[in-house]
Amino acid sequence: MENENIAEDQGDVVTNTSKEIQVTIKKSQLVLFAICAGMVLVLGALFFSKGFFVAATVNGSPISRLSVVQELEKQGGKQALESIITEKLIKNELEKNDIVVESSAVDTKIKEIESQVVSQGGTLEDALIEQGMTIEELKEQLQTQLKLEKIVADKVVVTDEEVDSYITTNEITSSEEVKVQIKEQLRQQKFQVEAQKWIANITANANVKYYVTY
Repeated sequence: MENENIAEDQGDVVTNTSKEIQVTIKKSQLVLFAICAGMVLVLGALFFSKGFFVAATVNGSPISRLSVVQELEKQGGKQALESIITEKLIKNELEKNDIVVESSAVDTKIKEIESQVVSQGGTLEDALIEQGMTIEELKEQLQTQLKLEKIVADKVVVTDEEVDSYITTNEITSSEEVKVQIKEQLRQQKFQVEAQKWIANITANANVKYYVTY
């Protein structure tokens, strides 16, 4: 009887061990399947979004977008960074001074630019493409310019005497239309000078920390 019980126990052990092996194998198969599925998903994501990681391939060898960015940083990283810093300083300072420009004023400026471009035989859309700019970016630039004009408004006033002096010095045939054009030209010149002074001042007083050296 004891032998029979031992045989039965051994049979149970063999059976249980066999089941454990089967369960282990199934788990391993599931893990392997999950890994394979994950790889497929990753490879699929890389394929469909390769433009985000790979800029080009040369005979099958990839050129990463990161390498392109690094090369661009070498060529003009310092200039680009300084430009972004200046834009941020201007934006922050204008917001601090609560300078507001109506959207209608921006639209008027765009119409003026469009009229100038059309008079030269072009279109605003083509001009923007040539400059690598969108209409929204143009609007943002014009809004900043108009806000800056408000900041330095009292320093860019052009008198009739200044216009007459310019006409005399440059021996220009005078007319009302010419005077209007010259007055605007002189105002723009003054604006450029005063705006640069204002920007130089806020830059000098800004706390800028650099974490990258170009």
